[in-house]
This record gives sequence, C-alpha cells and structure tokens, in this order.
Amino acid sequence: MKMPTIAYIANQFPSPVEPYVVEEIRELRSRGVEVIPCSGVQVNLASLDPGLELLAAETLYLQPLRPRLLLRAAWVGLRKLPLLAGLLERIIVQGSESPLRRVRALLHTWLGVYYALLLEGRGIEHIHVHHGYFASWIAMVAARVLGVGFSMTLHGSDLLLHGAYLDTKLKHCKFALTVSAYNRRHILEHYPAAPPGRVLVQRMGVDPFRSLCPATHLERTASCLVMLSVGRLQPVKDHAFLLRACRRLKDRGMNFLCLIAGEGPERGPLQRLIHELDLLPQVELLGHVPHGHLDSCYAMADLVVLTSRSEGIPLVLMEAMARGRTVLAPAITGIPELVEDGKTGFLYRAGSLDDFVTQVEAVHGSRLSLQPLQQAARQYVLQHYNREKNLAVFGDLFLARINPAVERNDYENFILQQI
Repeated sequence: MKMPTIAYIANQFPSPVEPYVVEEIRELRSRGVEVIPCSGVQVNLASLDPGLELLAAETLYLQPLRPRLLLRAAWVGLRKLPLLAGLLERIIVQGSESPLRRVRALLHTWLGVYYALLLEGRGIEHIHVHHGYFASWIAMVAARVLGVGFSMTLHGSDLLLHGAYLDTKLKHCKFALTVSAYNRRHILEHYPAAPPGRVLVQRMGVDPFRSLCPATHLERTASCLVMLSVGRLQPVKDHAFLLRACRRLKDRGMNFLCLIAGEGPERGPLQRLIHELDLLPQVELLGHVPHGHLDSCYAMADLVVLTSRSEGIPLVLMEAMARGRTVLAPAITGIPELVEDGKTGFLYRAGSLDDFVTQVEAVHGSRLSLQPLQQAARQYVLQHYNREKNLAVFGDLFLARINPAVERNDYENFILQQI
C-alpha cells in the first residue's frame, strides 16, 4: 500500500527544545511516509544539537520571504477568495479579537497561500502542524488552497494562554492531538463545536530505559540541596518565582544550590534579579545545555523543580522521574496526571511561594528516605510515558486518521474510552 506524502510544520524546526517533533517525523518516515519538514522561521544552526544539521538542511523554510512568490500568493488568494471567504469572515466580522490580532490573522492568511505555493507540485496529501500558534492558521489556509486535510498537535500555552482562533482551527481540522486528558477536557468545554471524536489524547514520552543517574561528583557538603530547573527562559516558565523562592530559602538558612538550564529572552532580567536578591553564590544560569549533556545536570540534582504558569505535561518532569530524581511542580493543567503528590513526586499550590518553600524544605529534610518514591516515579514513566511505545501509538493513530484505507487499531478505541 502506498504511503502518503505529508508536510509537517512547526513554528521553528528543528528546535533544540522540542525533540518530540523530530521523533514524530522519524517515526512516520520509518513507516514509509514521505515527510517534508517545514518551519515558519529560520533556525540558528549554531544552537542545534549534534545530528540535527541534516534535518535543518532539508527543511522547507517560509522565511526569508520571496517577494515574487508573495505577489503570486496575493493574486492566487484573490482568485481563491470564495474558498477563503468563511475564514476571512471569521477574522473580520466574528469573534472578539483585537484589531491587531485580526490584522495579523489576515497576514497569516496571505502566508498560508504563500505556503501552499511552496508546497505546490510536491504531491502533498496532508499537512500536520505542531502547536496551535501562528503556523496552525497558515497550515489550515494552505491545506484549504491545496484541497487536502490538516491536523494539529496542541500542548500547553498554545491552547491555554494563546489560543487565537482555535474555534476555527478545531472546526476545520481533520483531527487534533493533545498531550493530556486535562487538555482534551479543556477543549471540549471551551470549544463545544469541536467534534469530540476529532480530539484525541496522544501522550509524549521519554526513554525510561536509560541508566539511573550516577552519583554526583559535584563538590559540596552532604547538607547542600541541589535544585535543578530545565526550561526555556521565557515568562510562562516563571523563573522569577523560583528566584524569589531561593531568596526565602536563603533567609531561612538553607544550604542549597539552584542550577537553571536553558536559554531565552528572560536571561537578562533574571540575571539582574539574581544580583538584586544577592543570590550569586546560590544560583547559576547554565545557558543552553545540549540534550545529550543533561544527564550530568540530573546527576547533580537532589530535586528537579518546575515553576511554570502553564504547561502541557513537561518532558523535563518525565526525564527527571525516569532517572530516579525527585520532582516538585505546580498542581496545574495535566501535571497531576504524571506527578501524584507524595507518591511519584510532589506538587505545590500554583503561585504560592510559601507552599513551594515548605515543600523544598520537606524534601531537604527527608531526601534520604525518598528512594521508594523515586522508584515509583520511574516505574510510572516506564508504564505510561515510554517514548518508543507512545511514538508507535502516534504512528498508528496518525495513519489511521489521514488514510481511510488504514483500519483503525484497538488503541484508538482505547484512547476514546479512557477520556
């Protein structure tokens, strides 16, 4: 049976902080699907982990924009106006979006036609977009111009904080994957027009068969608690909350070291806040750490912390738990599906410095007795967030949805029953 040709687009691809996009493309290719990776913006080749350069070289980039193709896209858009009329009406007349948001959506419609022209002649039968940001509108428009279906994967902020025009995207997509049962409930509650059968939970995963972290070689006293935070330095991750908590821990006399792995636009403000709070001896910004080197960071950590305001189900928690590390995270969104408080990790009340600090102190005082919890966490990830198993499920589900000739497997029935 001939496998389909699909375009798979992300806002930025390949991205060192989104390994799951690469993994999904490789899974589809392993099944014979021809996948054309696409990216909304150019990537910084210097920031890529080893092995991603070849993927970057074959990626179809929307930018830099080609003036002649943009003019042609405008002409094609005018010719296809009846086809796009419903989308344009949604942008201009309906909804409560701001004027700026509406203008941006109009520009993204133009880029959607432009994207369709980039894909022209490649035999595309389906477009999948990862995340519900601006690339999802572009993908939807391109799919309509090309006369093919489109689908999307929704994570956290793209759904819970920045869900622009999601009602329309959910209405017109062939199916939508999302990473947690919480997200699915949120979609069906806030977008009741979305057909429930099109919204499916697809868990992410990590490699749980990696060795447990070896003993750390960090020079420190036994009484020093090492905390680790891994994540892009952006406002939604709220590293400022973590720094304020560190100041409280210092005021209360705790001996600790806080390592923050990640890079992003908040680095400057965070560096200034570290100085203002007099945390230079206790907090270190490590910058971007290649994924292959994160094991050494986990090996140093007594406690892996997350302080995000919004999340899907973070890979960093799965990775830490798979490596036998204790985790502390806010009790928000889908996180309690992974971290069961007191059994596979610890949860704190979102936004509560007092609760966060209390939990850190409790872990510090009992860390020598946490081995059963760490083992339970590892086993839970092994069972439910196994990357190889969940990627196989993704491949089955994806092909069953885009190719009517492929018979839906038992997993899809299971996934519909469990939610």
